[in-house]
Amino acid sequence: MFISKVLNRAFLALTTFRIINSLRYEFQIIIFAPNFIAMDFQENSKTYYAPMHTAEHILNQTMDRMFGCGRSCNSHIERKKSKCDYPINRELTQQEISSIEIKVNEVIQQKLEVTEDFINLEQARKEFNLSKLPEDSGETIRIVRVGDYDACPCSGVHVENTSEIPPFFIASASFENGAVRLRFKLSSVN
Repeated sequence: MFISKVLNRAFLALTTFRIINSLRYEFQIIIFAPNFIAMDFQENSKTYYAPMHTAEHILNQTMDRMFGCGRSCNSHIERKKSKCDYPINRELTQQEISSIEIKVNEVIQQKLEVTEDFINLEQARKEFNLSKLPEDSGETIRIVRVGDYDACPCSGVHVENTSEIPPFFIASASFENGAVRLRFKLSSVN
């Protein structure tokens, strides 16, 4: 299945390049003119749900701000339920879990614009952790921004505004092997 989206962006003088990401999506970006880029998303094997993936961005930033643990070290994002693992060496309290839910929902309710920028690899190395990017990502890196709350390299699909994300809740949390696993859902997703 192909979904085409035309993006009105001034961009570097590139012709064609591919980004292959670990979420099993392939993107081909073709420059048509200085202000237009066409992007095709090819979905390979899973149903991809933009609100859940954007909520993961917000959760990752929230966890890093609250616990200084960085972004998730492992994640599995799906439409109905998702999970992220964080390198925290203890179990979370119920109060901490509630605080995470509250903060993620506060960010969602701010109706933040979700945007993308393209930067060169050298600049990306200075500003972001690129350890999860495939080695053949190319010289241009896509940065997804959730307002001024979060920014990270990403090749997934996202909502245009956080107002499109249903309320977030943590279904369960566990601790094992030096990591906290959060399982989460969006309330209106069946």
